[in-house]
Amino acid sequence: MDSKEFAYARQKFNKTQKEMAELLGTSLKAVHSYEQGWRSVPAHAERQLFFLLSRMSGLNKGQKSCWVIKKCPSELRKQCPAWEFHAGKLCWFINGTICEGTVQKNWQEKMKICRTCEVLSSLL
Repeated sequence: MDSKEFAYARQKFNKTQKEMAELLGTSLKAVHSYEQGWRSVPAHAERQLFFLLSRMSGLNKGQKSCWVIKKCPSELRKQCPAWEFHAGKLCWFINGTICEGTVQKNWQEKMKICRTCEVLSSLL
């Protein structure tokens, strides 16, 4: 998540920088740093922001599950945690999902794929 996306999320939540710091359990200085681009947004904060964006009313109405969008074959669906936990609209939130036929090794690899997918990009 870059500084512009972070600022967009804060604006979408209608939060001051202080309120955003409280929401993320971090310091006001950290929020300043994220918005100025001096520090990168840590994975746990990025994940929380995307989750909260997804819970805002109306943002994902009518959105299809990831396995429908990606046309995943049934043998892969059955192995995927998003399918197992009926979380096709939150697949980006769950580690161990099978995207593009394989499980990604870490959050950064996963997010590279997720950012090109309409499931996550519909939040931004």
